[in-house]
Amino acid sequence: MNKWFNPYVALAVGVITVSTSAIFVKLADAPAGVVAFYRLLFSVIILLPIFLYKYVGELKDISKRDWLFSMLAGIFLAFHFILWFESLNYTSVASSTVLVTLQPLFAFIGTYLFFQERLSKKAIVSGGMAILGSVVISWGDFRISGMALFGDILALLACALVTAYLLFGQDVRKRLSLVTYTFIVYGFSCITLLFYVLATGEPFTGYAASDWGWFILLAIIPTLLGHSLFNWAIRYISTNVISMSILVEPIGAAVLAYFVLNEMVTWTQFTGGFLVVLSVGYFLRDNRKNKQVNLISPDISGGEKE
Repeated sequence: MNKWFNPYVALAVGVITVSTSAIFVKLADAPAGVVAFYRLLFSVIILLPIFLYKYVGELKDISKRDWLFSMLAGIFLAFHFILWFESLNYTSVASSTVLVTLQPLFAFIGTYLFFQERLSKKAIVSGGMAILGSVVISWGDFRISGMALFGDILALLACALVTAYLLFGQDVRKRLSLVTYTFIVYGFSCITLLFYVLATGEPFTGYAASDWGWFILLAIIPTLLGHSLFNWAIRYISTNVISMSILVEPIGAAVLAYFVLNEMVTWTQFTGGFLVVLSVGYFLRDNRKNKQVNLISPDISGGEKE
């Protein structure tokens, strides 16, 4: 990764690519745990040659604390995928994606408790308005009872887990390179999902050729081009900024769902999307004014890793 690459550009590309995740999951016919397992497995397989070629030597310098935090991040990521993918079986792409991206609710608290980050009043207001816009996007789709409510609860739990995953990453990425951190976290996540699938008795084989295509696309686009970019950017910007930006994801997901799944875009989704874009833009502008982003950060040996 070019050391001069702007983390906000990486963040924008990451948000666009993760918007495809819900669509690929909906199109796949496999159980949620299996989809999540193969998504991470193919991601690890793709990263493996790069890791072995250039980064495997970093393993000896990793502290026990960073191993622990990376393992916990991987476990949280695994169960984030399980709960979110499962929620898509009970509720719509719009509702599930909105709920799973309400990360600022947890990120604002987490970054204050663990990193003593304070937000300006403007940032808090813009964050609240963006969250309101996200709720408006799927207002007509939220259910009060039945299976859809169960799906909504799963999506909200998945939201809390992915925020915890990002908070651990914000700490560990200060010391580990992108490839090493990502490979370790995805590896632990893959192992967790392997045991989950074995425990549930879901089959690893017997799926249509199209499903294997969705597994690979999930690994390449929303994972390696989405989550990995978040893992890179989180070394330079806060979990708060990433969580706020991810609020734009439901807009992309709703547009894709309209063209691919024939899910209609309602006036509430359009209005909410407009509010989200304005609020997130204002938040990012306020954040950049109040904190100069350091685009060059030395590794633990004093040189550039990325």
